[in-house]
Amino acid sequence: MTADDRLIVALDVPNAIEGLKVVEQIGDAVSFYKIGLGMLTGGGLALAMELKDDHNKKIFLDMKLFDIGQTVENAVRGLAQFDLDFLTVHGDPYVVKAAKEGASGSNMKILGVTILTSLDRGDLDGALIKDGAVDDLVVERAGRAFDAGADGIICSPQEAARIRALPESAGRLIVTPGVRPTGSATDDQKRIATPASAISAGANHIVVGRPIWRAPDPRAAAQAVQAELSAL
Repeated sequence: MTADDRLIVALDVPNAIEGLKVVEQIGDAVSFYKIGLGMLTGGGLALAMELKDDHNKKIFLDMKLFDIGQTVENAVRGLAQFDLDFLTVHGDPYVVKAAKEGASGSNMKILGVTILTSLDRGDLDGALIKDGAVDDLVVERAGRAFDAGADGIICSPQEAARIRALPESAGRLIVTPGVRPTGSATDDQKRIATPASAISAGANHIVVGRPIWRAPDPRAAAQAVQAELSAL
C-alpha cells in the first residue's frame, strides 16, 4: 500500500529504540514521522537517519529552534545536511529568515511555530504575551512568518481555515498538531479537531501521536485515520 503522507505520526516516546518499535508495528500504514525535542537525547537524530535511509520514511524534525539569528542559521545549516523534510523554528520573523538562510541549497522545509496548541489565553497572559484572542494572534504570527519566507506554519486545526484564507498562504504548508480521532483523549492539547475537519479547514498535514502509538494496535489506529482522510 501507499500511505497517505498527509498523516504524520509523532514519535513522542523516550528514545530511538521505542520509536523504532512503533514504526515497525505500524509498518507501511504510515510514511511520515515526527521526531521531537523530547527524543533528542535518546537517539532522535540517529533514528531520523535510520528511518530515511533504511525504511524510506519522510521525517519532520520538530526542534522549535529559537535563538539569535546567527545561532539559528548555523544550527539549521548543520541539520540540512541530513536531508530531512520538515524542521520547525519559532515563527518570529528574524528566526525564520535565519533558518531559511541556513536551509538554503537543501530541500528541507522551514515551518514557523505560531502559538503552541497546548496554550490558551491564560497561558499567554502568564507569559506576558500581548492582549488579543489566541486565534487572532496565531493568524497574525502566521502572516509574519510567511512574509519572512517560511515554507509553512504550525497551527491548531481551529486556526487553519483563517490562515489558509491569507493571500500569503498560497503555495505554503499548514501543518496541524492537536489532532485527535473521534473518541480519543485530549491529553494536554487545548485546541483540537478531528483529522477530517483539520484537512477540510485547509491543513496539508495533520500530526497524530498518542492516539496511534498508545493504541493496543498502532497499525490499526493509523489505518483508521488514513481511512478518514481517504473518505474526504
